[in-house]
Amino acid sequence: MPVAAVVFAVLAALLHVAIFAMESVLWTRPAVYRRFGVASDADAATTKPLAFNQGFYNLFLAVGIIVGVVIGGTAGLTLVVFGCSCIVAAAAVLASTGRAYFRAASTQALFAVIALVLLAVL
Repeated sequence: MPVAAVVFAVLAALLHVAIFAMESVLWTRPAVYRRFGVASDADAATTKPLAFNQGFYNLFLAVGIIVGVVIGGTAGLTLVVFGCSCIVAAAAVLASTGRAYFRAASTQALFAVIALVLLAVL
């Protein structure tokens, strides 16, 4: 895999580890849940199980990308492409839910899109 593509794939993975931490570990902190559009402690408590589960999806995508980078070869490339593609697809779903989510979706997808483009052209 080209080094530039690996760098952006790893950045995508690290971002998703951070999202995992926010959703699955730090969710009930006001600074965190407000970032996701949750308005109150009560709403954060209600949505905590959902956020916890969603955070693990992000973690699993990140782990898949990192494992792919580490093992390399065809299997590694396949894992990296799959993980980055899932991130981009999830960002598209988020963006489709309304204009208010476009910035978050763009942030979520950026590194993965760059990695995929670099993998395609290099």
